Amino acid sequence: MLGGSSITLFHVRGIRVAVDWSWFLVLFLVIFWLSRFYGDVLGEPSSGTGPFALAVASALGFFGSILLHELGHAVVAMRNGIGITRIQLWIFGGLAQMDRESDSPATEFKVAIAGPAVTLAIVVGLTAVGLLAAGPEEFSEAMLVESNSGVSGVLAMVAWLATINFLVLIFNLLPAFPMDGGRIARAIAWWKTGDRSSATRFAATLGRVFAYGFMGVGLLMIFSGYVFGGIWLAVIGMVINGSARGAAMQTQITSKIEGLQVADVMDREPVAIPGELSVEQALDEYFHRYRWPWFPVVDTGRHFLGLVVRDKADEVPEISRATSLVADVLERDDGTFQVRDDAPLDVLLGNQNLRRFGALMAVDADGRLSGVITAEQVGRALRDATMATRS
Repeated sequence: MLGGSSITLFHVRGIRVAVDWSWFLVLFLVIFWLSRFYGDVLGEPSSGTGPFALAVASALGFFGSILLHELGHAVVAMRNGIGITRIQLWIFGGLAQMDRESDSPATEFKVAIAGPAVTLAIVVGLTAVGLLAAGPEEFSEAMLVESNSGVSGVLAMVAWLATINFLVLIFNLLPAFPMDGGRIARAIAWWKTGDRSSATRFAATLGRVFAYGFMGVGLLMIFSGYVFGGIWLAVIGMVINGSARGAAMQTQITSKIEGLQVADVMDREPVAIPGELSVEQALDEYFHRYRWPWFPVVDTGRHFLGLVVRDKADEVPEISRATSLVADVLERDDGTFQVRDDAPLDVLLGNQNLRRFGALMAVDADGRLSGVITAEQVGRALRDATMATRS
């Protein structure tokens, strides 16, 4: 859905926040439109310093609220053991890219509702600021955004940000998968039926219905003279339709391995390095022996701690390798390197870390290493299930 090239803005809690090239086009259009908007509100030329400054501040505030919305999804996802690859702003808003799907309807619901909850908090906060600063009557006038209304520029900006975030909230809650409302609908259907595949098909169908509705309304707007808004809505419909169709197609694949768990196909005898082992022993007894680029590291209770990479071990000076412990040089796990052994196997089909590392560590409910599952094993299980279905 997003272009391959992006520009990193900064990192938040280890999450890369980036912008797609299309974001700059939208930023320019929003500032251009808002300059005219604030010029009308204040009764000044749109090229004036005041309208332009308010337009820039409003555009940054709007995209800041979109970022907070996506961070809401990201924080809840990470608290439920789902890694976040990045948050990217693009032409239609923002997207928090998760490294895997939710493993339960409760998790799906919590992650999906988190973004709208943040947006609702923004709307309530901005409205409260406006009411406290100007009172109900003057803030209501600012919300009407009439030309030469006499309201201050700052109050007009607060009113506009509250209004646009309210519209974003309503739009996001429409049950059109893969929007937040569609994901909430999928979580509810999943909870009711106990079948994620059928719930996804239901949500994807809803998404396509809404997508065709958006495209139809967009065409009507174009023929009615609202060309820009009509094109925008029609393109949104096309994007939603493509995403919903892709989700439905992926469900056809995942349904073939429905019922299988990670434990059914994983290697149950993984080679792991004890964290209390010296780096010198790790190099001699593991890296030189097996010739693998990395190993899982466990404590005395066999709880998974993270990964030790050959390059990191080699960086330790030879004179210090006998006294340096593996636990001191490992890359600590934050949920990125592991998957529960009782998790459905189909959650790994879209797992970006599995593609990146080629394998993930399987852990039990207590965090103990119980196996290793590779991308090859997942692919083999999918091929076997496909062949069994055909026969």
